[in-house]
Amino acid sequence: MYKEMTTEELEQQLKQGKPVNLIDVRELDEWEEGHISSARLIPLSEFTQRIGELAQDDQEIVLICRSGGRSGRACEYLDAQGYDVVNVTGGMLAWQGDIVTGA
Repeated sequence: MYKEMTTEELEQQLKQGKPVNLIDVRELDEWEEGHISSARLIPLSEFTQRIGELAQDDQEIVLICRSGGRSGRACEYLDAQGYDVVNVTGGMLAWQGDIVTGA
């Protein structure tokens, strides 16, 4: 079973300067409307083809989407593959921190 964190916990880690391997699994149009600056975009629709981009090292992979559903599905998939993953509950709808727009 994968772990979960709130958007507040994620924001706290980012503010503390903790390195976070953050992957946004929304689609490009959603990403362009606003995303967390340190996130990387790997849309869920491309996820299995791009799994090789998920360099983990010893760091957990933190996944976020619009509300937590798609990132939860990605977490289930990655957890079954042996990855150390965390789902951000509430997703970008709950995110209160800074965002950047555009690609």
